[in-house]
Amino acid sequence: MDVRRLGWLGTRTPRFAETTRFFRDVLGLTTFSEEPDFAMFRPAGADHDYVEIIGPDAKDSEFEAATFTTGPVVSFVVGDIVAARSELDSAGVELLGEIVWSSSIADFGWFHFRGPDGNVYGMMQGSRAIGD
Repeated sequence: MDVRRLGWLGTRTPRFAETTRFFRDVLGLTTFSEEPDFAMFRPAGADHDYVEIIGPDAKDSEFEAATFTTGPVVSFVVGDIVAARSELDSAGVELLGEIVWSSSIADFGWFHFRGPDGNVYGMMQGSRAIGD
C-alpha cells in the first residue's frame, strides 16, 4: 500500500467550545472553517492538512456520531484510494462505508475502517491531499 503521510485528524466531543479554543488559542492552529458545532483548523505551513472538531449537534455528522467512538481519528494519505480500499478488504479489515468523493475538490476522496485495535482510522486521496 502506498501510504504517503498523515493528512487529517478528527475528533468528536461534547466539549466543543473548550476543544476549539484549545486548538486555536493554545496550539495556535489557524481557523479554516467554523460553523455551529463544527470547526476546521490548519497547521501553519500545511497544505490541505486539517484538524476537525465535531460537536454533538454538528450538521450532517451522523456517521461520526456512530463511528468516532474510540477517540480521535487519523487519516492516512494514499496515492490510490480505490486500490488501498481493495487491499484492506482483501486483508479482512472492517470497512466502514464506501469511498466518499468530494463535491468541491476534484479527485479528493476518503473512507474509514476499523483497525485490529478496535479504533477507527481513515484513508484519503486527492491531488490537493498529497501536495501535487
